[in-house]
Amino acid sequence: MQTFFIAIITLILGYFLYGLAVEKIFKPTDAETPALRIKDSVDYIPLPTWKVFLIELLNIAGLGPIFGALAGALWGPCVYFWIVLGTIFAGGVHDYVSGMMSVREDGKSIAEIVGNSMGDLMLGIMRFVSVILLVLVGTVFLTGPAMLLTKLTEIEVNTWIMIILIYYFFATLLPIDKFISKIYPIFGVALFAMAAGVLGSMLTGEYQMPEMVFENLHPSGVEMPIFPLMFVTVACGAISGFHSTQSPIMARCLKSERRGRLVFYGAMVAEGILAMIWAAAGMTFFGNTGALADELRFGGPGGAVYDICVGFLGMGIGGTLAMLGVIACPVTSGDTAFRSVRLTLADWFGIEQSSLSERLSITIPLLAIAAFLTQLDFDVIWRYFSWTNQTLAMIVLWTGAVYIFRNVGSRFGSLAAAIPAAFMTAVTSTYILYAPEGFQLPLDISYIAGISTSAIFLGIFLKSTFLKKS
Repeated sequence: MQTFFIAIITLILGYFLYGLAVEKIFKPTDAETPALRIKDSVDYIPLPTWKVFLIELLNIAGLGPIFGALAGALWGPCVYFWIVLGTIFAGGVHDYVSGMMSVREDGKSIAEIVGNSMGDLMLGIMRFVSVILLVLVGTVFLTGPAMLLTKLTEIEVNTWIMIILIYYFFATLLPIDKFISKIYPIFGVALFAMAAGVLGSMLTGEYQMPEMVFENLHPSGVEMPIFPLMFVTVACGAISGFHSTQSPIMARCLKSERRGRLVFYGAMVAEGILAMIWAAAGMTFFGNTGALADELRFGGPGGAVYDICVGFLGMGIGGTLAMLGVIACPVTSGDTAFRSVRLTLADWFGIEQSSLSERLSITIPLLAIAAFLTQLDFDVIWRYFSWTNQTLAMIVLWTGAVYIFRNVGSRFGSLAAAIPAAFMTAVTSTYILYAPEGFQLPLDISYIAGISTSAIFLGIFLKSTFLKKS
């Protein structure tokens, strides 16, 4: 229990200390934001800061800090270490920098921002990767809550999929202040009540919360090394490229650059806390990683969440409230995932979005594709989502480092993004070389190749910045 609380306190201190340091590197100004300058009554709408923060948190806090944290807990309490350090030094930086770049680039989607800093080749790659990732995210966050709702109600999964698709249709299509900003506060209450209920039960019940250890406790042992597999599996609970696709949505609603740290970095810290609660809950409730693995294998992540909620809070109001909170997380990320695809494709092909017919021309095909993908194996979609997600985060961090060097004028400040970018390059490169869904190379070869790729990228960056003649 002690290391759990140390981790939570460290996350909070990370926001106030390292978050402030990153903010000083980026140098927020009092310049008019896109929300005030480009107001269009659909996507560019100034909103109160508390509402922007809440929407940002619900946008990014999908199944990642729940399903990802539970899957990451299979390696044991060492997952605490990655959630804390990843959130503070990688995820928080990624979210803040991507959000602030969008604020200063007229609220453009992340693909366009990467293209502006990294060239036309990366623009094309990012457009493609962003659309693929967002469709995968939308599908995962469509199937996941449908599975959970089936557990809660015994209504068929496909029925819930159709109901959620109808909700996604309106959330993707309608002006942000007419739908999302009105319904999200309700979801927010459910989310926080769920987290508080699960945490309170762990602390007050007769449960033994595991302490942090630097040991691989995965039931499959050496076949599932901590590096790189755990770092990809946890996904959104520590760092997530998906977040950079969500930041432009709120960059179009933020009324002041000086509120960026609270909205972007702060939301990531809040998600890190959620991931800590769920990682601890998985290990505490099931007692050991073997029992957790059995539940994930036979009942799926939805079954594990259901058992934890009901086991901690009972079948009555507590369990139902907890389940609704878990459902609110993915639903409120899935809807903005499809909204982000709409904005990304609109930026890509120059489609005006003030027209309802133009928004419909993008929205309907997207949701049709998602409906088809829900019929595929959820576990396969999740694995490809996780790797694509972390790869996008790596690209955005490298872009942030270049942006800080070129546009902010901070050579040493650019290292705040470049160092985690180099680390995530090693993670994603090693993973795709070693993983079953990748090239399935031996682990030692994957390590050498992955770390060498990271060193090459970092060397190119340093040569172009620190070693470049003024």
